[in-house]
Amino acid sequence: MSTDYFYTELPTLASFLDITDSDKFQSAPRDWYIVITDIVGSTQAIESGRYKDVNLLGASSIVAVLNIAGNLEIPFIFGGDGASLLIPPSLFAKTRLALLATSQWAKTEFKMDLRIGAVPVSVVTAANYKLKVAKIKISDDYCQAAFTGNGLNYATKLVKDAATAELYTVGKEARGIKADFSGLECRWQDICSTHGEMVSLIVSANSSDCETNNQTYQELIREIYAIYGQEDCWNPVNQKQLKLAFSYKYLKSEVRLRAKSGKLWHKILYFWQILLENCLGWLLMRYKVKLADSNWGAYKNHLIMTTDYQKFEDMLKMTLDGNRQQREQLTRYLEDNYRKGKLVYGLQVSERALMTCLVFERHGQQVHFVDGADGGYAAAAKEMKKRLIL
Repeated sequence: MSTDYFYTELPTLASFLDITDSDKFQSAPRDWYIVITDIVGSTQAIESGRYKDVNLLGASSIVAVLNIAGNLEIPFIFGGDGASLLIPPSLFAKTRLALLATSQWAKTEFKMDLRIGAVPVSVVTAANYKLKVAKIKISDDYCQAAFTGNGLNYATKLVKDAATAELYTVGKEARGIKADFSGLECRWQDICSTHGEMVSLIVSANSSDCETNNQTYQELIREIYAIYGQEDCWNPVNQKQLKLAFSYKYLKSEVRLRAKSGKLWHKILYFWQILLENCLGWLLMRYKVKLADSNWGAYKNHLIMTTDYQKFEDMLKMTLDGNRQQREQLTRYLEDNYRKGKLVYGLQVSERALMTCLVFERHGQQVHFVDGADGGYAAAAKEMKKRLIL
């Protein structure tokens, strides 16, 4: 019996806080695959100012697989410098080729190494880890996946560990194949903080008991609400700060990824195409134009409702727009619970966030990945690793 529609048929959760209830998650089918991608050496690339390239390539593996999946829903998580996806066996062969082509393009055009691995869910469960999935309704046009059970962490370790990586690599080359990156866009300027600073936060609860960890996450989320207010108070994306980009500085990453080829004239043509589309979009939004199938005056609100600024993948990840006093209060809470052995954390502070977009329908299905500038989640993860070894 086919398990292709496992994720499609999952009930949707109404609240992000539901991630703290294990009963809301369902076990992934044993015949599915966990796909892990990440940029090797992303920290060095970010430190050299290439954080936009890193984010765009991290998202490229998601869109390449989604374009293969078509109308079949699959769960995924954007990690800043990579991604995690679950796919049914029916998509494995095509996914493998698309991701090899993505890796080849990353190497050829961006001079970056996009690592790709695939781990059968059965391998994870055989090692006594669980992989459970939930689906959270963010808006009418976007449902976000959440993962628990530490199966995703274990799969990531298998893909990255030199001792096991060769077992789970999907191959080395994909000559003559090009992935489909349709829908992947990077057309907005960096989003400046409304309150002073953007915090990229990663937190992992430490207990071996699932219910204890759930309690730790629930208390943390409630503490964040107490410090920062409700979600619309600290959502890093807001109408005032959303500004379309018109310079090559902001648009070059998309140009390099999505131009018809690496040839200069193809890049120039695609750059002018983006400029024209952005000019048209600015006019339509500025004058709140209503058409038969679209309301451009409401477009920014639609975008904000489909942003991916909080997520859960065996750990909590958030991008928070707040002030220094709020961040210091949050850090005191985190440090206190870290010293008690309840959790480990990492955070990075920037004045801006950046957004990478998957837009399949301009006024419909889309998701906007948010990360802190100058490192974001990758920098927070590096800080968290330091605490893990102390």
